[in-house]
Amino acid sequence: MRDDPLIGLLMVFVPFSLISIGGGASIIAGMENQVVTARGWLNSQEFLELFAISRAAPGPGVMLATLVGWKLAGWSGAIVASLALFLPSSVLCYAVFRWSNAHHHKHWHRAMREGLAPVGTGLIIAGVISIFGMTGTWFAAAVASGAACMLIFLPRVPTLAVLLVGGLIALARYGL
Repeated sequence: MRDDPLIGLLMVFVPFSLISIGGGASIIAGMENQVVTARGWLNSQEFLELFAISRAAPGPGVMLATLVGWKLAGWSGAIVASLALFLPSSVLCYAVFRWSNAHHHKHWHRAMREGLAPVGTGLIIAGVISIFGMTGTWFAAAVASGAACMLIFLPRVPTLAVLLVGGLIALARYGL
């Protein structure tokens, strides 16, 4: 029972589901710690590859959990990891929304909303630092900086143009 990968996926992803303030990007650092360092399910390179696939694929970026579950326990692992990550937070979010909507005019409601914003931002920054720590290259920093500049200065650049440029850079870099 203790070595059951499905139970392990539940033990990892249910808590992440409940603390993912700021969205899925806020749990990347913790997920990397649990999956690579603490449990040894993947090595750093495998985690980075699954992270890249989850970001390139359509859908939520935290489909990374689905990929980790699939890598660990096949289709049943993918289903368990996905439900463990998405279901508890969805139920909690719905319940909190219903409860807090009745109090939207009160001062504590506004303070709560504004107080959670820096928490989410900090968790996202921790995820970025974790990913950079695994790559550790100037190329990764240049790509991230270029992407940030595009988002700030050219927010309406078509997605296909960005994908084309990224593909050309990958071809040049890796000689594919």
